[in-house]
Amino acid sequence: MTLIVLGVILWSGVHLIPALAPGLKRRWQSALGNGGYKGSFSLLILAALGLMIIGWRSALPVYLYTLSETIQLLTIAMMVFASVLFVAAKLPTRLKHLIRHPQLAAVALWSGGHLLANGDSRSLVLFGGLLIWSLVEMFAINRRQEAWVKPPVKGVWIEFLTLILGGVLFTALLLAHPYLSGIKLG
Repeated sequence: MTLIVLGVILWSGVHLIPALAPGLKRRWQSALGNGGYKGSFSLLILAALGLMIIGWRSALPVYLYTLSETIQLLTIAMMVFASVLFVAAKLPTRLKHLIRHPQLAAVALWSGGHLLANGDSRSLVLFGGLLIWSLVEMFAINRRQEAWVKPPVKGVWIEFLTLILGGVLFTALLLAHPYLSGIKLG
């Protein structure tokens, strides 16, 4: 469980630096240059992911609650929508006119769905931690940026592309799930 906690703390801390400690980010960039900053940021995030995955796979779950089997359908729907939101974050979609932070909203939705489906201790730590991080991150970014600048709307084709790529992402995550989590779905 310790590795999961360390991974969530590292993930959250590194991601929150630009929003909560811009001076630290500037010092980091001036010490390493912009490329060095981005590279070290990425390496720290990969380390956090590694800690979370290894921690998850090695932690013995203690079951705290069990919800109905029918909650699985809601969880799957949440994962599909989270995948679409994750893709929408990088494209000029109409979703960005409704949701200010689609990528962070995707993480929150993904985390919440996993909390519904999994009532064990390691899920509570991992998904609960990432849910809290995503909400704090949205709040911190909103406080720092204040004005919500909505991107220009492109043609309808971008919406279809977002749905298709979201479906591809969902399918890829579904196929990778047993290798990342050790849990086979279905």
